[in-house]
Amino acid sequence: MRGKCRFMKPLLLKIAALIVATVIAAPTLRAADEKTSKEVAVIKTNLGEMVVEFWPDVAPKTVENFITLAKSGFYDGTAFHRIIKGFMIQGGDPLSKDPSQKDFWGTGHADHNVKAEFNERHHVRGVISMARSNNPDSASCQFFICLDAAPHLDGQYTAFGHLIKGEDVLVKLGDVEVVGSKPVERAAIESIKIVPADSVK
Repeated sequence: MRGKCRFMKPLLLKIAALIVATVIAAPTLRAADEKTSKEVAVIKTNLGEMVVEFWPDVAPKTVENFITLAKSGFYDGTAFHRIIKGFMIQGGDPLSKDPSQKDFWGTGHADHNVKAEFNERHHVRGVISMARSNNPDSASCQFFICLDAAPHLDGQYTAFGHLIKGEDVLVKLGDVEVVGSKPVERAAIESIKIVPADSVK
């Protein structure tokens, strides 16, 4: 028995070391998996492309809703139908696909709403957030991107991501000529594609 104990002790030490190494490596492997599986939105407009990084840590259901709609092609062919200089550009209305429905742009929605996920992220330039009516839980598909800081929206609208590329395009869209808040020339959203983050240079 004493001989067996001498043999077992090094073996147990090796097993323990292997377990410790696996535990230490797990977070690193998990981080690598998250990095490779992370997705971003590429918003292609008639004035160029913008890339949005999501915040699923503070608005998981909102992010899921946007990604699901984008992957279905819901946003393709829509437009930024409302532009308020120095404030924000708003889009995502399915009615904006049809120029003959222009008088009704801003009233369209998807067939479901998303419960509000108000959070502590600030509405600053480049932040994307959900549009809604007076009902906090009325967000559906329409979204807006801030042209400048809008602290009065903080905690009142669901911010769910921010631009990581294409701020120059955002500026161009914000400078589109408007009558009231309606663009004179179409500010088209040609497509919104969800792609792996590491595929965007």
